[in-house]
Amino acid sequence: MAQTWLYSIISVILVSLISLIGVFTLSFKKKRLEKILTFMVSFAVGGLLGDAFLHLLPESFLKLGANTTTSLFILLGILIFFILEKFLRWQHCHVPLSEEHQHPLVAVNLVGDTVHNLIDGMVIGASFLVGIPIGVATTLAVILHEIPQEIGDFGTFLYWGVSVKKALIFNFLSATSAILGAVISLFLGPRIGGFNLALLPITAGGFLYIAGSDLIPELQHDVKISTSFWQLILIFSGIGIMFLLTLLE
Repeated sequence: MAQTWLYSIISVILVSLISLIGVFTLSFKKKRLEKILTFMVSFAVGGLLGDAFLHLLPESFLKLGANTTTSLFILLGILIFFILEKFLRWQHCHVPLSEEHQHPLVAVNLVGDTVHNLIDGMVIGASFLVGIPIGVATTLAVILHEIPQEIGDFGTFLYWGVSVKKALIFNFLSATSAILGAVISLFLGPRIGGFNLALLPITAGGFLYIAGSDLIPELQHDVKISTSFWQLILIFSGIGIMFLLTLLE
């Protein structure tokens, strides 16, 4: 159990540190940064799909059985992320962009990121309770989709007039909620029967939603053959890494 806690806490600390990556993008021109983000998103799509189909779903069907209950947990994961995203978009739509509403927008973004990172931490903690290889694969999948997201959040804070220093602090503070999420899972997992196992298919559903609803549509904006080719290569690369991690199981 001590090893599980150690791996989980180290993993969520690494995820939290990803929030500081935005500072390294300040020297990039807008077009170059957009191109880099497109490739990062492609890699994240492969990582999320690979983790869902090669790790989380097989483990879910193995531990919970290939039954309606497991399928309902997967659907629940999709709906949870749909509701979370719907709530955040609703908040954005009802707070117009102006000088008077700058602070509410920053607060809304912080709350959304904090909740999102809390869930990421719970997912990572629950995955390590199932097994170290599953935890490693899920942590990697989370990191892959966190990188473009954190860069985007950093840029959004700057757009709203937040200083670079404050933007980094805001991003980091919201990211540390992942540590709390992991602790919650590690504490509740051994005490609530089936807690960590139920989170596996829910996580798989969440990852499928993020990849299919948020990330893949972003890749459709650029239809150049060369860009599409590299997007596909990177998607396969993300899946390939997740496949190689199955060898550790």
